[in-house]
Amino acid sequence: MTEKLKKIYRNYSGIILLGLSGIPIGVCVGIIDTIFGKILLEITDIRNTNPMIFLPFLSLAGVLIVYSYSKYGKTSSKGMGLVFEVGHGDENVIPKRLIPFVVMGTWITHLFGGSAGREGVAVQIGAAFSHYVGKKLPFENASKIFLITGMAAGFSGLFQTPIAAILFAMEVLVAGELKYLALFPAFTAAFTASSVSGFLGLEKFTFELTESVSLNPEIFIKLALLGLIFGIVGGMFAWSLKYMKGYMSAKFGNPIMRIAIMGVVLSVFLMLLHMGRYSGLGTNLISSSFGGEDIYVYDWILKFIFTVWTLSIGFQGGEVTPLFSIGASLGVVVAGVMGMPVELVAALGYAAVFGSATNTLFAPIFIGAEVFGFAYVPYFFVVCVVGYVFNMNKSIYTLQKVKEI
Repeated sequence: MTEKLKKIYRNYSGIILLGLSGIPIGVCVGIIDTIFGKILLEITDIRNTNPMIFLPFLSLAGVLIVYSYSKYGKTSSKGMGLVFEVGHGDENVIPKRLIPFVVMGTWITHLFGGSAGREGVAVQIGAAFSHYVGKKLPFENASKIFLITGMAAGFSGLFQTPIAAILFAMEVLVAGELKYLALFPAFTAAFTASSVSGFLGLEKFTFELTESVSLNPEIFIKLALLGLIFGIVGGMFAWSLKYMKGYMSAKFGNPIMRIAIMGVVLSVFLMLLHMGRYSGLGTNLISSSFGGEDIYVYDWILKFIFTVWTLSIGFQGGEVTPLFSIGASLGVVVAGVMGMPVELVAALGYAAVFGSATNTLFAPIFIGAEVFGFAYVPYFFVVCVVGYVFNMNKSIYTLQKVKEI
């Protein structure tokens, strides 16, 4: 009996220690996310105020980024790919230099008007920091556990959506499989990181939906159709990004020449088409979608194109916030056709396009709930399930694996 009690004690104490270890990781990642996020928002304001000062020099900024990575970045140039390689056991180390490189590269991309996101940076920050710490801790499977823990903390600290962050980190490495071994430390790290960044004043986007529709058979069919549309768009985004990265790499063997030449063309089009409306994160389109401001029928298409273009030629940043803006602005366009409330459909697009492009199911449902309200979970569930099914297993993360049945 004594031995059984000792075994129970060891098991529970190990679980508690594992969970407690997520708290300091969440604190540190939350602080780093806050610094990164606040400066990025300041940079965005500076660029929006003076677009003609920065947009013409986008190509030169890109050359600086690519040269720095090729000269000093080493394996950190793989970015999210390296995080996935470590998660799958193909690599063992995420160099600490990845953090300053990805942060500075993203700041420069946004200052000079590239169309990119920020979640990739936050996830890489969390993964690199947590994986480094985890390798020094005496837990079984510590490498994978703390990689996932850091990914959850990074996503949560930036977006302050801890439930979605936990689920995203657990399901994104292998589509169709949840990594429950990291659940408890990811839980403590994500909620800690979210609390820390919120306490430090990092801006969080939320919008309270006020209109709803009863979930009758007609509305259910409309929601399924919306899921089909958002699923196809998200899948096409993932496919286009992969294709264009391969095409640009084949067309321009020299990455510096690639970003120099295509960066000039990109900056010209960004200036010609509404003077930087499609630069940066796309939060302007999100605000317009939910603020009753003008959304053009082609906004989502151009944001789609410019984000793929920016990332495929070598600029730094993530994809998720642009995906939010693509989904929201597309939702505004199709809401009238469906005869449904504009803000509700924009919210559904915000979540579902993100989910279908990342090939995740539970994260988009709960990011919708955490941003727009838990009362709308049934709507997000229907749309995200259909979107997930019809994205045809495409993902912006090319090293994501798919669990075989």
